[in-house]
Amino acid sequence: MNKAELIRVVAEKADLTLAASGDCVNAVLDAICEGLVEGNEVAIPGFGTFKVAERAARTCRNPKTGETIEVAASKAISFKVSKALNDKLN
Repeated sequence: MNKAELIRVVAEKADLTLAASGDCVNAVLDAICEGLVEGNEVAIPGFGTFKVAERAARTCRNPKTGETIEVAASKAISFKVSKALNDKLN
């Protein structure tokens, strides 16, 4: 499902126009992004939890050349699915 399909499903389920549904979906996604940028964990009960994970600097090897390279520290978004959603999938 892509964003346009998500907007259409929300519009149908909430009996909204596509424009209003699009605004709602965009507002939710913006709120999740803002929370993550601020370093907060975003938990949605019954769905899952988004959080920012710190990746430490490390030394790696280029598999093609065998050359050793330094990879800088970085941040990545992680998502852990809730037990309720995981149970629905299995």
